[in-house]
Amino acid sequence: MNSTLIHPSAVIDPTAQLGRNVRVGPGAVIEAGCVIGDDCEIRAHAIITGAARLGVGNQIGYSAVVGAEPQDLGYKGAPTRVVIGDRNILRELVTIHRGTKEGTETVIGNDNFLMTGAHVAHNCHIGNHVIIVNNVLLAGHVEIQDRAFLGGGSVVHQFTRVGELAIMRGLTRISKDVPPYFMAVDTNRVGGVNRVGMKRAGFSPEVRRSVVEAFKLLHRSTLNFPQALEQLEKESPTPEVQKIITFIRTSKRGICAGSRRDTEDEE
Repeated sequence: MNSTLIHPSAVIDPTAQLGRNVRVGPGAVIEAGCVIGDDCEIRAHAIITGAARLGVGNQIGYSAVVGAEPQDLGYKGAPTRVVIGDRNILRELVTIHRGTKEGTETVIGNDNFLMTGAHVAHNCHIGNHVIIVNNVLLAGHVEIQDRAFLGGGSVVHQFTRVGELAIMRGLTRISKDVPPYFMAVDTNRVGGVNRVGMKRAGFSPEVRRSVVEAFKLLHRSTLNFPQALEQLEKESPTPEVQKIITFIRTSKRGICAGSRRDTEDEE
């Protein structure tokens, strides 16, 4: 049985497609060409525009905006869009802008939690199970990999990557990549390993220890960074450490340097 509930004050374009059991709150707007999957909730005064596509079970918070045109002076109205997966929560005032070049997309995966006031700019790619806390700012073309955690007020420069299960402390500012499992602090610094996050994710003590030792070799040894990376590759790394190595080798912006003091979480 389709129990879709649409408030009388909501505005829905006739070409928009709504799935089953969708709830649309007062004053919400769903514009032309948008697709809303089953079991989604579009709360009061939220706006879905730009032919955005939402999967199933998403919650779009009060006054959130999904699919608006990019804040890019080079954008000339080309058809682009936002694509959102399943079971995401976007809280109040979240903004997600669509791609900037024709045919491109801003992509949000599954099971993510974007808190109040977070901004996701054009062509960003966010993986799965990511937590983005209040007022985080992601510039264009940023990549946030699975299970990363971005603390409140963090800022990520365009084309920068944040690796799997990495964490950014609140108010951190980065324009260089943060490798998987590492903790970003201050400006373009990493202060240790996200040990608590790794433990909660089910990584064994041995695996966590291997990542800590990799961090120490890269950022606390007497070797310079290229020497340390080469040494790390020679040591038959675990799959997790190999993931760090591959991430570093494929970086285009460079990697955050080690901080002058340890700031990693305690277990």
